Amino acid sequence: MNKLIIKIGLLPSLFVGLNGLYGQNTDSTKAAKIDEIVVTAYGAKKEKKTLGYSFQDVKGQTLVDAKETNVTNALAGKVAGLQVVKGGFGPASSSKINLRGFNSLKGDNQPLIVVDGVPLSNSAGSKAKQNDGYYNNDFWNPDLDMGNGLADINAEDIESISVLKGGAASALYGSRGGNGVILITTKTGKRKGGLGITYSTSLGFETIFMKPDMQDSFGLGLNGTVNPANSDNTTSWGPAFEGSDMKRYDNLKNFFKTGINSQHTLSFQENLGEGTSLYTSANYLNDNSQIPNSKFERFNFMAKMNSNFGANKRWTSEVKAQYISTKAKNRPSGGKGDGNYYPNILLMPQNIDIRDYQQGQMQNNVQSRWITPNGINPYWSAYNGLNADKKDRFLLNGYLKYQFNDWLSGDVRLGTDFYALNADARVWTGSSRRNAYATSEEKFYENNYIASLTAKKDNLLGKWGGSVSVYGQMMETRTKALYFSTQNLIVPNVFSVNNTSDIAGIANNEIDFWKKINSVFASAEINYDGYWFINATARNDWSSTLAIENRSYFYPSVSTSLVLTEMLNKLNGNTSKILTFAKLRAAYAITGNSLNPYELYNTYKLGADPNGGAILGRKKILYNSNLHAEKLKTFEVGADLKFFNRVSLDVSYFKNTATDQLIDLPMNPLSGYEYRKISSGGLSNSGIEVVVNTDIVKKENFTWNVNANFSKLKSVIDRIDGEVLKYPLGGFDNVGFFAEVGMPYGSIYGTKFLRVEDPNSPHYGKLIVGQNGLPQATAEQYYLGDQTPRALFGFTNSFVYKNFGISFLIDGRIGGKFYSSTQSALQKAGLAADTAPGGRRDNFVLDAVVQQNGAYTVNTKEITQQDYWAAVTAGNLGITEQNIYDATNIRLRNIQLSYNFPKSIFEKLALQSAKISFTANNVWMIYSKAKGIDPESVFAINSNAVGFENLSFPTTRSYLFSITLGF
Repeated sequence: MNKLIIKIGLLPSLFVGLNGLYGQNTDSTKAAKIDEIVVTAYGAKKEKKTLGYSFQDVKGQTLVDAKETNVTNALAGKVAGLQVVKGGFGPASSSKINLRGFNSLKGDNQPLIVVDGVPLSNSAGSKAKQNDGYYNNDFWNPDLDMGNGLADINAEDIESISVLKGGAASALYGSRGGNGVILITTKTGKRKGGLGITYSTSLGFETIFMKPDMQDSFGLGLNGTVNPANSDNTTSWGPAFEGSDMKRYDNLKNFFKTGINSQHTLSFQENLGEGTSLYTSANYLNDNSQIPNSKFERFNFMAKMNSNFGANKRWTSEVKAQYISTKAKNRPSGGKGDGNYYPNILLMPQNIDIRDYQQGQMQNNVQSRWITPNGINPYWSAYNGLNADKKDRFLLNGYLKYQFNDWLSGDVRLGTDFYALNADARVWTGSSRRNAYATSEEKFYENNYIASLTAKKDNLLGKWGGSVSVYGQMMETRTKALYFSTQNLIVPNVFSVNNTSDIAGIANNEIDFWKKINSVFASAEINYDGYWFINATARNDWSSTLAIENRSYFYPSVSTSLVLTEMLNKLNGNTSKILTFAKLRAAYAITGNSLNPYELYNTYKLGADPNGGAILGRKKILYNSNLHAEKLKTFEVGADLKFFNRVSLDVSYFKNTATDQLIDLPMNPLSGYEYRKISSGGLSNSGIEVVVNTDIVKKENFTWNVNANFSKLKSVIDRIDGEVLKYPLGGFDNVGFFAEVGMPYGSIYGTKFLRVEDPNSPHYGKLIVGQNGLPQATAEQYYLGDQTPRALFGFTNSFVYKNFGISFLIDGRIGGKFYSSTQSALQKAGLAADTAPGGRRDNFVLDAVVQQNGAYTVNTKEITQQDYWAAVTAGNLGITEQNIYDATNIRLRNIQLSYNFPKSIFEKLALQSAKISFTANNVWMIYSKAKGIDPESVFAINSNAVGFENLSFPTTRSYLFSITLGF
């Protein structure tokens, strides 16, 4: 039956929560199968056939079975066009999501995360410690990766995840939905029989997944000999193991322990009388990392009640309270400085057992004992370079609806995300590191308020039906933080803000990011006879971060779907046993992004001179109050097909075009500024996505399901600003990542080996070496590739035989490059496998030429492996070209085994069900050319230079055993 659904904005100034279930209870929705109903923008439940855009749903049980500490990682390989970018710093490090490529040159490019209608802050990586919004991703001493917000969510509380990728799907969220939306719906109380209590527990073990390819033939020394007395050398250019009495030790294995991960979840769900349901849960996660003295804990408590009450059940309500407490102890630091002790482990000569330096180092205030007098023992660092943080987070939302009559209803909502984060860092005396102390406090909140009025009417104009919805919303978010640090403690190891002798040297920063967006928006749908649907949305935002004359900006979208099989059936009664469902769809939308707080007007910042006097200084960015919001135009067409009522095929083509980019363009420092804020430039992403799902075998006792997804992406930078052709994204020294006009996102620039470039020369392409026979670097930087993957794919096989289940996921990326600083460090230290080809270090002559007086002569100079790699790795990062690697990789991501005990054995017991399972993650790297470096490791995860790897800790493989009991 066709219905008209009308929503008219009510009380746009009323503070009401941004929450999910705006379910439109049409007859068609009620009658549709469960797997045909999906949750879309603002929680509206719709039939899949009505959607004119690409949509993917991930069931909560899929995420539970993956047993990932960070639920973000459980999405890898499961959604077409979705890439998970991971930090490499232990169990509490960040992971971030990218959908359909990078759409912004400066923004974080993550989709908006919405949990039961409440937006969840999902910032990743380190924190911005100044009001200019810049992060410390310093090559030597970066700030700690503090994790991402989505990692706070307990997977066992999730009912489903809806991934809105296209602009038409997310346009109702305005500027915040420009990069897509991840909608998370948590569980509600359901009658399950018995007491409604479920208890699950898991025990996991964590080991190193990948280690760099290393030579195992030579030990400590230089030029093939042992070190002279009192040498500070720790490189492995010494004598061979063969023929000596030296033993070889695996110091990575000896230092890193087997991590232990345990998790407990207790939940209760039940109907509390007619019309009221309750879901509550408590979860505890304890992850003792493979990294010594590093630990992550998470407590998660949730209560959610849904009720339908009053005369004729006219009132509907939903209330949810969720409290999350996380504690991290000794997050590993990145970078190449003393704060990151991993290089000392990785680069340790293999004839020395690192365990010989363990005794007496694992307590505070002891002298570091190491191979060299000034070196820092990694055990000392793990127990004397300490940090800890605790975050208390609350997710609250409420919903109240009143049905005035059979065609008119009104509802109000409110929601908040709030957390308080306290962090502390201490470096004790006993090494060459300075006795230091840092402490910080951060508070964040986001409040959302919304109200609406809904009218419904059946049989409007014959076979025509439809709906229209109008909303009003107010959003406010604020982050306030204080950061204090000093490296000059008066009394050693007294960690206090008052115990410092260097007032001017204190890094004492206060930030206050405050932003508001007021919005009105609407959606409308018309349909003809249940097979042709046209949807439109319109949203207008008013952002506090833009000037008054530019504060208002408008985002429309339109989409349509035509269900061919239903159309043919209704027009002439035709049905097909082969093509049992066919739908064509198309969509167009405009979304965008506004400025961050305080990026309009130029102000001064207060500082102190060496004598403690007050000084004022300019900020490094020249702002422009005339800037307006970014715009992202998206276009999408596709088809949903089903064959034999068993094989589902979803094919999409999309193109996203971003314009008016809000970027910081570099300036001449003599101007008094380093950058100027502009609104210019553009980029585009286009590609195809294919999703296939089928039950290859479906019998009473045996089922074999295959779910596969594939996405292909083409990324192009269209414009920066006038004559400017490159915009920096990140990097260090001679390795740079850029948005370059005409090239894919994330062009990698660096030095190359100096070669003969004249195509007419008989020596064309050969290396040009010096008189010493060693390779040389170019003076300029050159394009060496880009970080953008050309394709992503995931392939899941699931088998169920009676009560036994087994599934596995193979996923990967194709194309793109990354730079590995780890490989450069190994080469310099003589530990990379390339430094001892075939286990030998014979002298050799490079096939090269020597340039002299404009002419080339054949090189005849014999060189050693040590001299060659010293030349290749000279400086901080060496010749860039040497360590650019193909990021293509294919891995067996996950294996799951399970057994459900027959219910018949519980007939006389309080126990209703029992399940045991085994999960393994990061099982096998099937294909990679990165020489033992995991291409998923990223150094500065909060930047857009995600192709830069810098001495990241080894990625992990985990094995988990689980038991689930239902009472």
